[in-house]
Amino acid sequence: MAAPAEQASPPVAAAPIGTGVAAKGSVRFGAAAEAILVPIGALAVSLLLFGLFTAFAGVSPLDVYYNLANGAFGSWFSIQNTLTRASPLILTALCTALPAQLGLMIIGGEGALVIGGLFATMAGVGLAGAPPIVVQVGMAVVGMIAGGLWIALAGGLRHYRGVNETISSLLLVYIAIAILNHVVEGPFRDPKSLNKPSSPSIGDANLIGTIPGTEIHWGLVLGIIACILAYILINHTVFGFSARVAGGNVRAARMVGLPVGKLILITCFLGGAAAGLAGMIEVAAVQERANASLIAGYGYTGILVSFLARHNPLAIVPVAILLGGIGASGGMLQRHLGLPDAATVVLQGILFIVILASEVMYGRIALFKKKEA
Repeated sequence: MAAPAEQASPPVAAAPIGTGVAAKGSVRFGAAAEAILVPIGALAVSLLLFGLFTAFAGVSPLDVYYNLANGAFGSWFSIQNTLTRASPLILTALCTALPAQLGLMIIGGEGALVIGGLFATMAGVGLAGAPPIVVQVGMAVVGMIAGGLWIALAGGLRHYRGVNETISSLLLVYIAIAILNHVVEGPFRDPKSLNKPSSPSIGDANLIGTIPGTEIHWGLVLGIIACILAYILINHTVFGFSARVAGGNVRAARMVGLPVGKLILITCFLGGAAAGLAGMIEVAAVQERANASLIAGYGYTGILVSFLARHNPLAIVPVAILLGGIGASGGMLQRHLGLPDAATVVLQGILFIVILASEVMYGRIALFKKKEA
């Protein structure tokens, strides 16, 4: 009996050469486009909601938008004010963005800034009489170490004791503020500071000064350099690759032998060091001494900057400038439209909520899903 003939299998069409590369390129393009368009859409929705909020207050939304833009970028004075406010936001945003590479949600940048500024002031006063460059470098190193250890404490509590880093870093903010108030109102108080308890001055000669031809202090340049170094560290080094692997799957990272605890401590330390440097700059460029003025909310706004930039160190710079402009325009809204100066805080709150809500849009936009398909 003859064996039944085998059924011929249908021919398989060969994939065109380069199809896989094109598909990968399409996926990358879609992800990059989403990373840009979703935050822009969130910003537009936030401005629309803020316009409705001001309309209920009896103020034209168009006038609000005009004064926001004019107060942030309408003149050379406004631009300088915006860039000056952006400097601490860049550094405190790194305090959230760097630990986020490992999946940690650190929101204690305000505490690291306060502690960094306080210890930097102590170093500046202790180095009185030394050459200004020695004082400035000493203040920067001490401020970064203090801020780094402060946030590394939250990372250590998470890794070794299982304490939620979001809660612990937030509680550390209140502890840092209490320490600042105790020190400047007690053992480190300048007897000449009567109405506003403050530490002794670091001296005019030890201030870091401004960029020639501008009123913008050098903290902006330091912040930009810090973001560039952070981008290189995360995206172009073995350490950064290991951190991203651990952030994607901690269990897999442990299985391949990555030192997860070490990665957490170092990354948290680097983020806290950036915020501590922001505190040092606030003292050495703006305040000249440590006092309650260090508690300006830059650490909290830095969280928003990091989220809006999707924790990308390079994207932090333009986002910080944008948020710095919003903060700088508060006085314009108050003088011209009668809105309280804190109206910009309402806008920032709306923006933060919309940014969190917009996370569900990633990977669900039909246009980019077709490109990926």
